[in-house]
Amino acid sequence: MKQLVTLGIESSCDETSAAVVVDGREILSNVISSQIDVHKKFGGVVPEVASRKHVEMVNVVIKGALDEANVTMDDIDIIGVTYGPGLVGALLVGLSAAKALAYATGKDFVGVNHIEGHICANFLAHKDLKPPFVSLVVSGGHTNIVNIKDYGEYEILGRTRDDAAGEAYDKIARAIGLGYPGGPLIDKLAKSGQKDAISFPRARIEDGEYDFSFSGVKSSVLNYLNKMHMEKKEVNTADVAASFQEAVVDVLVSNTISAAIKQKSKNVGIAGGVAANSRLRERFMEEGEKNGLDIFFPPIILCTDNAAMIASAAYYEYLKGNLSDMYLNANPSLKLGQR
Repeated sequence: MKQLVTLGIESSCDETSAAVVVDGREILSNVISSQIDVHKKFGGVVPEVASRKHVEMVNVVIKGALDEANVTMDDIDIIGVTYGPGLVGALLVGLSAAKALAYATGKDFVGVNHIEGHICANFLAHKDLKPPFVSLVVSGGHTNIVNIKDYGEYEILGRTRDDAAGEAYDKIARAIGLGYPGGPLIDKLAKSGQKDAISFPRARIEDGEYDFSFSGVKSSVLNYLNKMHMEKKEVNTADVAASFQEAVVDVLVSNTISAAIKQKSKNVGIAGGVAANSRLRERFMEEGEKNGLDIFFPPIILCTDNAAMIASAAYYEYLKGNLSDMYLNANPSLKLGQR
């Protein structure tokens, strides 16, 4: 059977990326242009600025990915691109580039759900991992526990009722003066703090066994900081970071492990930007060993937004016959499993 070569394109937020992947598993190239330094001065992603940077970089990363993989468009079989969820202006840049290439070259074209891309990152890192398994997708915009029934077939077991975990990290990082992006900065600071120094709440949802809520822990941290300020007491930011992080990680790990056990899934995949968090990885490995579960993480570079994961997802959608046409539009609120 002929190998299928996919060109993936990702531009959903603040990374412009293109990658070349063979048969959904082998990365030939994965070029990423990050905008973190651009958005740092604003304390977060500015959608209009992000869109303009994508316009500047999209052709550059596509050419870079083809050159690094030592292929031309003649070698490409499938063009896959993120069309949601994400920032609508940012999504339109990558989508327009992918459509233009597909139209000009006659290649098959596949629109990809960004969350599905994160799930597929583990296929790139772990060649023997196959469905079914349970996955936690945890990032700045999404926190979902998903039952992966088959390639492209998903059942949401749990979701956040308010903030995503990564969003909570960003807000608390800003509150204690760390800046942007919050996740890596809190993770680093927490290493020098005491995780049980301050008792922050762990939300449990009565009508959603595996659902999450991070607004309570966020408000609790903000109230603690305000109280310390009003009482003119010094704040140990390392203790705040470590205690906040432990509260978030506790719920992420316990809900996911419980869901995996109930689904009788021996394999658990962790994906998304927050999957790079060192404490989350440590706790999952501990709990996985205790419960006889195999835990899978992508390498750090595949946790954050990248086009290799989009190319992998496009490959599996292509095998199921889910091709897209030139009428495909960006969908900033796209749900997992929706096409």
